[in-house]
Amino acid sequence: MTTTDQAATGRTVTTNIPARLDRLPWSRWHWTIVIGLGTVWILDGLEVTVVGNIAGRLSEPGSGLPITSGEVTGLAAALYVAGACSGALFWGRLTDKWGRKKLFMITLAVYLAATALTAVSFSTWWFFAFRFLTGFGIGGEYAAINSAIDELIPAQYRGRVDLMINGSFWLGAVGGSLLSIVALDTSVLPKDVGWRLTFALGAVLALVILLVRRHVPESPRWLLIHGRDEEAERIVTSIEERVTAENERPLAEPEGEITIHQRRSVSFMEIARTVFSDYRKRAVLGFSLFIGQAFLYNAITFGFGAILTKFYDVPTGNTGYYFAVIAIGNFMGPLLLGKLFDTVGRRVMISSTYLLSGLLLFGTAWLFEQGSLNAGTLTACWCAVLFFASAGASSAYLTVSEIFPMETRAMSIAFFYALGTAAGGISGPMLFADLTGTGKVADTALAFQIGATLMCLAGLVAAALAVRAERRSLEDVARPLTAAVAPASTSASAKTA
Repeated sequence: MTTTDQAATGRTVTTNIPARLDRLPWSRWHWTIVIGLGTVWILDGLEVTVVGNIAGRLSEPGSGLPITSGEVTGLAAALYVAGACSGALFWGRLTDKWGRKKLFMITLAVYLAATALTAVSFSTWWFFAFRFLTGFGIGGEYAAINSAIDELIPAQYRGRVDLMINGSFWLGAVGGSLLSIVALDTSVLPKDVGWRLTFALGAVLALVILLVRRHVPESPRWLLIHGRDEEAERIVTSIEERVTAENERPLAEPEGEITIHQRRSVSFMEIARTVFSDYRKRAVLGFSLFIGQAFLYNAITFGFGAILTKFYDVPTGNTGYYFAVIAIGNFMGPLLLGKLFDTVGRRVMISSTYLLSGLLLFGTAWLFEQGSLNAGTLTACWCAVLFFASAGASSAYLTVSEIFPMETRAMSIAFFYALGTAAGGISGPMLFADLTGTGKVADTALAFQIGATLMCLAGLVAAALAVRAERRSLEDVARPLTAAVAPASTSASAKTA
């Protein structure tokens, strides 16, 4: 129910729509949201892995593209990262201004078109240009999708769903590894066709997701703030009718209302002041989590193939199998630990996953330096580290998407994503390439120790600053800038949190 009064500064709306969304039981409709919005991370994992695996084939004569392996893994990868960072910031601002649905349709269309055009690359500059634009679309996806998911998923499930979705990147990584094995087999496909089909498949999958997304509604929370409360009411009523019909029993009564002064837009300066002044400690938390996970992942994954071949004589063609094992470990972490972020709580789980992964990496570095590991046991150690690190890294996205006010949500996600991606994709490789490239055991162990140190420091910051957001309404975790009064708790658990 929504009531509206006219105020001198705009329309004043009192509504229980956030409480109605948060009290919904899990349903097929929520699975539609997860599939329509969350599966794009699989495409991201597929993209990153495929490009790394096809670098050697692209550089071969007869590939149809005059490019070197170094240009694929170096300049093209850097352009993809630059596109993702700039895309996150560009689309993130528009997501807060224009709405979640409009942007998650546009950004996926950009990704689809850029990937399809990459598949028909005829020159190096064309390949580079559309790698940048592919990243530009993916970067925008992170802001639009995480905003929409958090605002549509009930509070009691928000943590586990967010972690599972962000962790699905690694399913794409596994798929990319396996796809590359088939696509690059010249007995199956010609040398100048296989790599093109890998990109074309990404475009086909994006088209399927785009068709599913047509049925995902705009965020009612965003509509409320931007003067479209009647549309928000229609959407929520429709969702309630579907969920009630599926469960064949009445829904629980919503608890709590919020009164807001509707505004068409919020200035960039107000967003910046809110995030970096009013919520300074939360900004420090977001910064720490993203930097910690970015450097840990680069300490392990940047040059992991070179480590296996250089120190353990693993054939270059076999390193993809080790990567697939690591990727599975990455996905299992968020999948199996996700529920605990909603039950045990954010502070305990975020800090413990960061600290555990850091300590395990310290142990791995020591064993590696002592010469106690072989290719199999090193991979097993990496799996253990990344099982916890992946849950922690996914919780970084969850954290920045729920601890800042509604009006700043997409831009906050975009900023911290861009920050983490830049650190991981630019400064991380610059540091770890020098260390892992020397061929010295001590230098590679030092790379592990740097990643482990930053991860542990981030865990300590989380232990001190993490927000207890589990099972709480987003409006309770961070009061909207447009709220006229402090919001009432929208669930029984929120009253005691």
